Amino acid sequence: MGHIRENIDEINRLKDETAIKSGRKAGDVLLCAVTKTRTPEEINEAIDAGITDIGENKVQEIMDKYEHVKPVRWHLIGHLQTNKVKYIIDKVSMIHSVDSLHLAEEIDRRAAQHGITMDILIQVNSAQEESKFGITTEETGSMIRDILEKCEHVRIRGLMCIAPFEDDSNDVRIYFAEVKKLYDEYSKLEHERLDFKYLSMGMSHDFKVAIEEGSNLIRVGTAIFGARDYSKKN
Repeated sequence: MGHIRENIDEINRLKDETAIKSGRKAGDVLLCAVTKTRTPEEINEAIDAGITDIGENKVQEIMDKYEHVKPVRWHLIGHLQTNKVKYIIDKVSMIHSVDSLHLAEEIDRRAAQHGITMDILIQVNSAQEESKFGITTEETGSMIRDILEKCEHVRIRGLMCIAPFEDDSNDVRIYFAEVKKLYDEYSKLEHERLDFKYLSMGMSHDFKVAIEEGSNLIRVGTAIFGARDYSKKN
Protein backbone atom coordinates (compact mmCIF):
# COMPACT_ATOMS: atom_id res chain seq x y z
CA MET A 1 0.00 0.00 0.00
CA GLY A 2 2.98 2.35 0.49
CA HIS A 3 2.97 3.09 -3.24
CA ILE A 4 0.06 5.51 -2.81
CA ARG A 5 2.18 8.04 -0.91
CA GLU A 6 5.06 7.69 -3.37
CA ASN A 7 2.73 8.20 -6.32
CA ILE A 8 1.16 11.31 -4.75
CA ASP A 9 4.62 12.76 -4.07
CA GLU A 10 5.62 12.15 -7.70
CA ILE A 11 2.41 13.71 -9.11
CA ASN A 12 2.83 16.74 -6.86
CA ARG A 13 6.42 17.10 -8.08
CA LEU A 14 5.35 16.88 -11.73
CA LYS A 15 2.38 19.24 -11.37
CA ASP A 16 4.45 21.86 -9.54
CA GLU A 17 7.32 21.55 -12.00
CA THR A 18 4.91 21.93 -14.95
CA ALA A 19 3.17 24.92 -13.33
CA ILE A 20 6.52 26.68 -12.77
CA LYS A 21 7.61 25.99 -16.38
CA SER A 22 4.30 27.52 -17.48
CA GLY A 23 5.03 30.71 -15.57
CA ARG A 24 2.90 29.97 -12.52
CA LYS A 25 3.58 29.12 -8.88
CA ALA A 26 4.16 25.62 -7.50
CA GLY A 27 0.99 25.56 -5.40
CA ASP A 28 -1.28 26.96 -8.12
CA VAL A 29 -2.70 23.60 -9.22
CA LEU A 30 -5.00 21.59 -6.94
CA LEU A 31 -4.67 17.80 -7.04
CA CYS A 32 -8.05 16.09 -6.70
CA ALA A 33 -7.67 12.33 -6.16
CA VAL A 34 -10.22 10.32 -8.15
CA THR A 35 -11.43 7.53 -5.88
CA LYS A 36 -13.81 5.61 -8.15
CA THR A 37 -13.86 1.90 -7.08
CA ARG A 38 -11.33 2.60 -4.29
CA THR A 39 -11.84 1.41 -0.72
CA PRO A 40 -12.10 3.79 2.24
CA GLU A 41 -8.77 2.35 3.44
CA GLU A 42 -7.04 3.36 0.20
CA ILE A 43 -8.68 6.78 0.29
CA ASN A 44 -7.64 7.34 3.90
CA GLU A 45 -4.08 6.43 2.99
CA ALA A 46 -4.14 9.08 0.28
CA ILE A 47 -5.52 11.63 2.76
CA ASP A 48 -2.71 10.73 5.19
CA ALA A 49 -0.30 11.42 2.32
CA GLY A 50 -1.63 14.96 1.96
CA ILE A 51 -4.68 14.70 -0.31
CA THR A 52 -7.26 17.36 0.66
CA ASP A 53 -9.78 16.84 -2.15
CA ILE A 54 -11.27 13.66 -3.59
CA GLY A 55 -13.50 13.19 -6.62
CA GLU A 56 -16.15 10.53 -7.06
CA ASN A 57 -17.99 9.70 -10.27
CA LYS A 58 -21.03 8.04 -8.75
CA VAL A 59 -23.47 9.22 -6.10
CA GLN A 60 -23.78 5.70 -4.67
CA GLU A 61 -20.05 5.49 -3.99
CA ILE A 62 -20.11 8.78 -2.08
CA MET A 63 -22.97 7.49 0.05
CA ASP A 64 -21.27 4.15 0.67
CA LYS A 65 -17.90 5.63 1.67
CA TYR A 66 -18.81 8.97 3.23
CA GLU A 67 -18.93 7.78 6.86
CA HIS A 68 -15.72 5.74 6.53
CA VAL A 69 -13.42 8.36 5.09
CA LYS A 70 -11.41 10.93 7.08
CA PRO A 71 -12.35 14.62 6.81
CA VAL A 72 -11.76 15.72 3.22
CA ARG A 73 -13.42 17.88 0.55
CA TRP A 74 -15.62 15.73 -1.70
CA HIS A 75 -16.20 16.57 -5.37
CA LEU A 76 -18.82 14.98 -7.62
CA ILE A 77 -16.99 14.73 -10.95
CA GLY A 78 -19.13 12.24 -12.92
CA HIS A 79 -22.42 12.69 -14.72
CA LEU A 80 -25.14 13.59 -12.21
CA GLN A 81 -28.78 12.66 -12.70
CA THR A 82 -31.28 15.14 -11.31
CA ASN A 83 -33.01 12.52 -9.17
CA LYS A 84 -29.74 11.83 -7.31
CA VAL A 85 -28.87 15.42 -6.38
CA LYS A 86 -30.73 15.19 -3.06
CA TYR A 87 -28.41 12.44 -1.80
CA ILE A 88 -25.16 14.38 -2.10
CA ILE A 89 -26.16 18.05 -1.82
CA ASP A 90 -25.05 18.18 1.83
CA LYS A 91 -21.92 16.05 1.30
CA VAL A 92 -19.94 17.52 -1.57
CA SER A 93 -18.10 20.83 -1.71
CA MET A 94 -18.36 21.17 -5.48
CA ILE A 95 -20.14 19.56 -8.45
CA HIS A 96 -17.92 19.55 -11.56
CA SER A 97 -20.30 18.09 -14.10
CA VAL A 98 -23.17 20.53 -14.56
CA ASP A 99 -24.23 20.16 -18.17
CA SER A 100 -27.81 21.48 -18.28
CA LEU A 101 -29.98 24.22 -16.81
CA HIS A 102 -32.37 21.47 -15.67
CA LEU A 103 -29.63 19.96 -13.48
CA ALA A 104 -28.56 23.37 -12.16
CA GLU A 105 -32.16 24.13 -11.19
CA GLU A 106 -32.43 20.88 -9.22
CA ILE A 107 -29.12 21.62 -7.46
CA ASP A 108 -30.49 25.08 -6.67
CA ARG A 109 -33.73 23.63 -5.26
CA ARG A 110 -31.95 21.12 -3.05
CA ALA A 111 -29.33 23.64 -1.89
CA ALA A 112 -32.14 26.02 -0.90
CA GLN A 113 -33.72 23.28 1.23
CA HIS A 114 -30.42 22.93 3.12
CA GLY A 115 -29.81 26.66 3.36
CA ILE A 116 -26.54 26.46 1.42
CA THR A 117 -25.06 27.75 -1.81
CA MET A 118 -23.53 24.97 -3.91
CA ASP A 119 -20.36 25.56 -5.87
CA ILE A 120 -20.49 24.16 -9.41
CA LEU A 121 -18.39 23.94 -12.53
CA ILE A 122 -19.95 23.88 -16.00
CA GLN A 123 -18.82 20.89 -18.05
CA VAL A 124 -17.75 21.86 -21.56
CA ASN A 125 -17.34 19.11 -24.16
CA SER A 126 -14.98 21.07 -26.42
CA ALA A 127 -14.21 18.01 -28.56
CA GLN A 128 -17.97 17.38 -29.00
CA GLU A 129 -17.48 13.68 -28.37
CA GLU A 130 -20.75 11.76 -28.60
CA SER A 131 -19.74 9.51 -25.70
CA LYS A 132 -19.20 12.36 -23.25
CA PHE A 133 -21.51 14.73 -21.47
CA GLY A 134 -21.09 18.48 -21.45
CA ILE A 135 -22.29 21.48 -23.41
CA THR A 136 -20.64 22.86 -26.55
CA THR A 137 -18.31 25.83 -26.38
CA GLU A 138 -20.99 27.91 -28.16
CA GLU A 139 -23.57 27.17 -25.44
CA THR A 140 -21.33 28.18 -22.53
CA GLY A 141 -22.26 31.85 -22.35
CA SER A 142 -26.02 31.35 -22.39
CA MET A 143 -25.74 28.52 -19.85
CA ILE A 144 -23.81 30.76 -17.45
CA ARG A 145 -26.31 33.58 -17.83
CA ASP A 146 -29.33 31.28 -17.40
CA ILE A 147 -27.91 29.77 -14.20
CA LEU A 148 -27.07 33.19 -12.75
CA GLU A 149 -30.57 34.40 -13.56
CA LYS A 150 -32.52 31.39 -12.28
CA CYS A 151 -30.46 29.62 -9.59
CA GLU A 152 -30.01 31.72 -6.49
CA HIS A 153 -28.35 28.96 -4.44
CA VAL A 154 -25.71 28.05 -7.02
CA ARG A 155 -22.32 29.71 -7.40
CA ILE A 156 -20.39 29.16 -10.63
CA ARG A 157 -16.72 28.59 -9.79
CA GLY A 158 -15.40 27.83 -13.27
CA LEU A 159 -15.36 25.24 -16.04
CA MET A 160 -14.56 21.53 -16.38
CA CYS A 161 -13.49 19.55 -19.41
CA ILE A 162 -12.75 15.90 -20.18
CA ALA A 163 -10.56 15.61 -23.26
CA PRO A 164 -10.69 12.62 -25.60
CA PHE A 165 -8.20 9.86 -24.80
CA GLU A 166 -5.28 10.00 -27.22
CA ASP A 167 -2.07 7.97 -27.16
CA ASP A 168 -0.18 11.24 -27.51
CA SER A 169 -1.58 13.70 -24.98
CA ASN A 170 -0.33 16.60 -27.12
CA ASP A 171 -3.16 15.76 -29.50
CA VAL A 172 -5.72 17.04 -26.97
CA ARG A 173 -3.96 20.34 -26.30
CA ILE A 174 -6.34 22.13 -28.67
CA TYR A 175 -9.40 21.10 -26.59
CA PHE A 176 -7.86 22.32 -23.33
CA ALA A 177 -6.82 25.59 -24.97
CA GLU A 178 -10.35 26.17 -26.21
CA VAL A 179 -11.85 25.79 -22.73
CA LYS A 180 -9.14 28.02 -21.21
CA LYS A 181 -10.14 30.72 -23.70
CA LEU A 182 -13.76 30.45 -22.51
CA TYR A 183 -12.60 30.49 -18.89
CA ASP A 184 -10.69 33.73 -19.43
CA GLU A 185 -13.60 35.30 -21.28
CA TYR A 186 -16.33 34.49 -18.75
CA SER A 187 -14.25 35.06 -15.65
CA LYS A 188 -14.49 38.76 -16.51
CA LEU A 189 -18.26 38.76 -15.93
CA GLU A 190 -19.22 40.47 -12.70
CA HIS A 191 -21.89 38.80 -10.62
CA GLU A 192 -22.20 37.95 -6.92
CA ARG A 193 -22.70 34.26 -7.76
CA LEU A 194 -19.95 33.99 -10.33
CA ASP A 195 -16.46 33.57 -8.92
CA PHE A 196 -14.20 31.77 -11.37
CA LYS A 197 -11.46 30.02 -9.45
CA TYR A 198 -11.24 26.54 -10.97
CA LEU A 199 -10.42 25.27 -14.42
CA SER A 200 -10.78 21.52 -13.93
CA MET A 201 -8.87 19.83 -16.76
CA GLY A 202 -6.45 16.95 -16.95
CA MET A 203 -6.39 13.34 -15.73
CA SER A 204 -3.69 10.74 -15.14
CA HIS A 205 -2.54 10.53 -18.76
CA ASP A 206 -2.79 14.19 -19.80
CA PHE A 207 -2.52 16.40 -16.71
CA LYS A 208 0.84 17.91 -17.69
CA VAL A 209 -0.54 19.13 -21.03
CA ALA A 210 -3.66 20.40 -19.23
CA ILE A 211 -1.54 22.41 -16.76
CA GLU A 212 0.50 23.83 -19.63
CA GLU A 213 -2.79 25.00 -21.17
CA GLY A 214 -4.00 26.67 -17.97
CA SER A 215 -5.65 24.02 -15.80
CA ASN A 216 -5.50 24.67 -12.06
CA LEU A 217 -7.37 21.56 -10.90
CA ILE A 218 -6.36 18.09 -12.06
CA ARG A 219 -8.36 14.90 -11.43
CA VAL A 220 -6.00 11.97 -10.99
CA GLY A 221 -6.93 8.40 -10.07
CA THR A 222 -4.96 5.67 -11.83
CA ALA A 223 -1.61 7.43 -11.40
CA ILE A 224 -2.22 7.52 -7.63
CA PHE A 225 -3.88 4.19 -6.92
CA GLY A 226 -2.87 2.04 -9.89
CA ALA A 227 -5.12 0.44 -12.49
CA ARG A 228 -8.69 -0.16 -11.36
CA ASP A 229 -10.04 -3.63 -10.77
CA TYR A 230 -13.66 -3.35 -11.88
CA SER A 231 -14.41 -6.87 -10.70
CA LYS A 232 -14.11 -5.76 -7.07
CA LYS A 233 -17.28 -4.49 -5.47
CA ASN A 234 -16.99 -1.91 -2.72
